[in-house]
Amino acid sequence: MKKFIISVSLLGILVSTNAIAQTDTSGATVYRQTHTKHTELKHTKLKVSFDYAKEQMAGEEWLTASPYFYPTDSLVLDAKGMLISEVALTQNGKNSPLKFDYKNDILKINLDKTYNRNQDYTVYIKYTARPNEVKGGGSAAITDNKGLYFINPQGKDPDKPTQIWTQGETESSSAWFPTIDKPNQKTTNEIYMTVPSKYVTLSNGVLKDSKDEGNNLRTDHWVMDKRHSTYLLFMGIGDFAIVKDKWKNMPVDYYVEKEYEKDAKGIFGNTPEMIDFYSTRLNYPFPWQKYSQMVGRDYVSGAMENTTATLHGEGAYQKAGDLIDENKWEDTIAHELFHQWFGDLVTAESWSNLTVNESFANYSEYLWEEHKYGKDAADYHEMNDINGYKRDPKNADKNLVRFQYDSREDVFDGVTYNKGGGILNMLRRYLGDDAFFSGLNDYLKTNEYGNGEAQQLRLSFEKISGKDLSWFFNQWYYGSGQPKISYTYSYEPVKKEVTVSIAQTDSKLFQFPLDIDVFVNGVAKKESVWVDAKAKNSFTFSAAKSPDLINLNPDGVIVSDITETKTPEQYYTQFFGSKDFKAKYLAIEDASKNASKNPSALKTLVAGLKDPFFRLKIQALEGLDLTNADEAKMALSEVEKLAQNDPKTLVQSSAISALVKTKNAKYLPWYEKNMSALSNAVKASSLAGIASLDPAKVVALADKLDLSTASEDLMMTLLPTIVDNKITAQMPAIGSLVAFYPFLKFQKLELGTKAEEGFNWIMTSDNTKATHNITKVLMQAKGQVEANPQAKMMIVKMLQDGLAKKTEILKANPSSASLKAQVEDLNKTIEAYK
Repeated sequence: MKKFIISVSLLGILVSTNAIAQTDTSGATVYRQTHTKHTELKHTKLKVSFDYAKEQMAGEEWLTASPYFYPTDSLVLDAKGMLISEVALTQNGKNSPLKFDYKNDILKINLDKTYNRNQDYTVYIKYTARPNEVKGGGSAAITDNKGLYFINPQGKDPDKPTQIWTQGETESSSAWFPTIDKPNQKTTNEIYMTVPSKYVTLSNGVLKDSKDEGNNLRTDHWVMDKRHSTYLLFMGIGDFAIVKDKWKNMPVDYYVEKEYEKDAKGIFGNTPEMIDFYSTRLNYPFPWQKYSQMVGRDYVSGAMENTTATLHGEGAYQKAGDLIDENKWEDTIAHELFHQWFGDLVTAESWSNLTVNESFANYSEYLWEEHKYGKDAADYHEMNDINGYKRDPKNADKNLVRFQYDSREDVFDGVTYNKGGGILNMLRRYLGDDAFFSGLNDYLKTNEYGNGEAQQLRLSFEKISGKDLSWFFNQWYYGSGQPKISYTYSYEPVKKEVTVSIAQTDSKLFQFPLDIDVFVNGVAKKESVWVDAKAKNSFTFSAAKSPDLINLNPDGVIVSDITETKTPEQYYTQFFGSKDFKAKYLAIEDASKNASKNPSALKTLVAGLKDPFFRLKIQALEGLDLTNADEAKMALSEVEKLAQNDPKTLVQSSAISALVKTKNAKYLPWYEKNMSALSNAVKASSLAGIASLDPAKVVALADKLDLSTASEDLMMTLLPTIVDNKITAQMPAIGSLVAFYPFLKFQKLELGTKAEEGFNWIMTSDNTKATHNITKVLMQAKGQVEANPQAKMMIVKMLQDGLAKKTEILKANPSSASLKAQVEDLNKTIEAYK
């Protein structure tokens, strides 16, 4: 699963309150043990049909199982919010009624006799799934737990298609079929779905046949003949275009709304190459019969790796103007695909060990970036992930493998994802590529179609490498935090030696390999050392003269906090003398702060404009101030070249934004010409330039921008232009951004005031879509806000103020159905937050 995460610029505020650990009645912290297996599921057969008006599903189930080890005369199943009509034992095609008890979402069935291990039986259950009766709610990772979702079932919303889809993780499959809803239960399955003939269906495995039932109904029969965990069973139904692709001879399909049919391969088209790359890297071919991806409306998280049938949230949708800039969903596509090995083929035996699912899926993003776009791109991605992990102070005290937690969804966090991916990168560096990937292969083959945990992962790596890795797993998997380091160095001119003294400044001490760059005459010599788990370590290296600087962990591979002080001159040396992305990034970061007052910093910034890696170019462009005469003298001509000719449209856009600050009228024809470009980023920055020079033209030109799938970064660029010029056509586009204006203002971001103006503009207008975009993103973020009373209070107050404004205009237009719907939307959101 890829979580839905709100903007990283807001996350620090929303997660600043520490969560309280759940305790039992004795006051002891709850220990989350692995589910005890009394029963072994063998096969799950379902026949289902749907009542769109009632938002219910009629189901029949034939569940084949046997005792796991000890004899038993009963079967206990999870079944949430259901009506159970009939339970029977199926033998030789006949049903014999069985006694059962159903309460508190648990179905206990008394079997006809005591069964022994490997003695199969089949139970028939007739039931009605009622997802709206399911108790509980969402979490920070997964915003709802209904399991079965009817989207616009009666077609009342003209802007939204009618769809049905399921979401099983963590334990919500039991909201649509009775099962043992634990990750260490696996089953083969088949599903017969009876649906309106106008819709297509998707499920696990392959479509065996379709039958016309008359009355505009059709039954599709899907079969999954390999075992997978119950939370991975899936159904998707709707009016989708199916865009066909393939890997070798295996079907690879993309299910999208027809509006996005022409863009589907632009969004998902790298999937076959990804499958080939991961199959080769793991030395384990894709383990399933097919691979399909569907995009669902109003999805309750980011994306979900249902076996052979991934479901993506609508954030995946992008059009040509977005895709030419960057496929913002590509890492998510890679993430969910890698789960087909790590998560689906071998599944975490308990949520405490979620790392063997999600840390690997997170790290797969690094692997894909490295393969497709180079190591700088991968290191940039990891840097952002680790920064995201560190941004949440609650993460500091969480182990990667966690046997104590409040809700099982709590382990879907920055430790399991971001830090876990970084830990795998450290392990890869320590073992070397051959041992690391051979270890992954051994883990997959040893546990295929079963379950795994971190200890089994350790055993596979030890088996391959011959190394004892208990120290690594105890420290990084069963411990929390990361090394906190400071350092000094001194030079002995007689011996021509430099001594680097490394201090661990926290009481929690780590051991780890560490790279140190020693710069002499601008050239870096890399030294590799072993830091012991003690407060101080010293290392001595030969050096012809006193070093220009010392740079620890130059590529950032060790998850750590390093305290250091360097001058702009030293950062200049670091930028030119290092090949590592992280070292260059930190140099440009310092240069951005000091370019206006330090010549070396300015030289670093200008050099960044010519770096081969486009992210560093963008970073340098964002740090420039061309209204400063010195900066303009050294950088203006290069910025102009980048604005017109750089092969990356995101670089062009950033260069244009740098030029806009000059308010130089000579660029107006450039900006106007760019409004015909394909790139949304180029058009957006150019529109901002036009707004600064000739505001009268902005409203007409804004119609050329399709912002329905625009990225948050693009919307942040355009927000002032849209709000200042009251571009009504783009009002819905800013909804999801202005919903967080209190946090933007709290952080004293300049954009905060403009976002507040945008919010008030929407609340005093009759725009259903814009209002809904505000409430929608706030409902998606609800789980992340729950633990922070301050953030929750700020959102409720904002919504109440907005409701008051919306109510006032309703009073002036009491017959307006759209305003009534907006008031209702706001009221529902306020109630959800209270």
